Amino acid sequence: MSTGAPLACRRAAVLSDLLQQKFDPDTAEANHRQLYRILQQAILSGELPAGTQLPPTRLLACDLGIARNTVIQVYEQLGIEGYVHTGVGRGTFVADTAPDRIAGFDLITAPARRGNDGGSLSCRGKVLLENAGAGKRQWGGFVPGVPDVTQFPARVWSRIESRLWRRLSPEMMSYASGGGYAPLREVLVDYLRTARGVRCDPRQVLITTGTHHSLHLLTHLLADFGDGVWLEEPGYWGARSLLQIAGLDITAVPVDEQGMNPGELPLRRVPRFIFVSPSHQFPLGSVMSLARRRELLEYAKSTNAWIIEDDYDSEFRYGCRPLPSLQGLDDGGRVIYLGTLSKIMFPGLRLAYMVVPENLVDGFALGLMELYREGHLAPQAVLAEFIREGHFASHIRRMRTIYSERRVTLIEAIHEHFGDALPVIGSAAGLHLVLGLPGDVDDQALSARALAHGIVARPLSLYYCDKRQARRGLVLGYGCVARDEIPREFARLATVIRECL
Repeated sequence: MSTGAPLACRRAAVLSDLLQQKFDPDTAEANHRQLYRILQQAILSGELPAGTQLPPTRLLACDLGIARNTVIQVYEQLGIEGYVHTGVGRGTFVADTAPDRIAGFDLITAPARRGNDGGSLSCRGKVLLENAGAGKRQWGGFVPGVPDVTQFPARVWSRIESRLWRRLSPEMMSYASGGGYAPLREVLVDYLRTARGVRCDPRQVLITTGTHHSLHLLTHLLADFGDGVWLEEPGYWGARSLLQIAGLDITAVPVDEQGMNPGELPLRRVPRFIFVSPSHQFPLGSVMSLARRRELLEYAKSTNAWIIEDDYDSEFRYGCRPLPSLQGLDDGGRVIYLGTLSKIMFPGLRLAYMVVPENLVDGFALGLMELYREGHLAPQAVLAEFIREGHFASHIRRMRTIYSERRVTLIEAIHEHFGDALPVIGSAAGLHLVLGLPGDVDDQALSARALAHGIVARPLSLYYCDKRQARRGLVLGYGCVARDEIPREFARLATVIRECL
């Protein structure tokens, strides 16, 4: 016998003693998990250096008072994961896994542009988070843009869902193709033609998981880094964030009572995109005039710019019918229409749609599949039946009445506390209004104080690109606060407002 064999046996015996000290047979942890954890941690920490021979399975099992098969199982798992290697007739040894000895990698020099912290954010990631507008509170008074999900006819939806699941085909449980569930696209065309004046066929309708998703696809397929985009000032922070991190050059275009007004700025560069909400400007609520719409369409047609029409909540217009879409006036194929079901149904459904010009249909349908591997076919099928059976239109009519009553109640509460001292802006439609504040009031500080009292009142200045020109105010949503709670909730907010005036 060689002199190395007794030495290896002595080392194995010492290691066996060490393992006995760490192994606790009375713990609730399973024996194989405990032994695996002890050996793994010892190898990773260097306590068991490369080349160390582990005790024979029979010896270790006897010393620990456990089954030999348990030790064999642990050794095999460690071998599969690369911690140890076994030689027939030679034993089990700790593998050489030290990072500084992995061939082909230089582990000394770190990427200079990210500093010493290898996990630091990218430049665009920092910009996104520094300018983030999303709030943690997504329910209650006065969260803007959120519908009352408690009023949704969940039993009707559940009944349709149960019926469809009983006869769901394998294809419906796989990835989507062609832009989404065909019957849903067909019923949406009928709805959009009647309610919004949109002119399209089912091929032009693509189902997405939200307006952000639609914008993400648009920037990938139609824009290059550095292209220009016009955004409403003030405007939707979510669109600004997405377009900004896509590398687009943003020009903030002022909004007046007729909507976006490009004539206010010396705009020398033709934009790739023009992002507008003409039927109910967000957040100020103005409606784009027919003259301004025609001017914008002619400009896009003559310059090959794309108009992105965000029609986010036009179903809820009070006192008159919803206004026709900008897309319905377009005879040049330059408008891409974005719609969402979040405000009508419930945000957690995560279903929206976009209507693209005919020449973009095939490319967008393929891009949707290639980039996102879309699914959600079962919820799309439920929604198609929900619309086809008339529940969709009925729900819109009912919610329009409920939201109209809440709107009136909130306006009455504002007048009760402040009379005409603070203006109410953009209250003719949607799920929110803007309460104007004097120019010397810090609306962001006021918003923070209100949040500390459990009230969400988003600062109007947050929606401006140029904070120096920002108007002061509070964006107040009344969609998800019950009518009888509005006076009490606003009274609490009014107390905070008076402290800041």
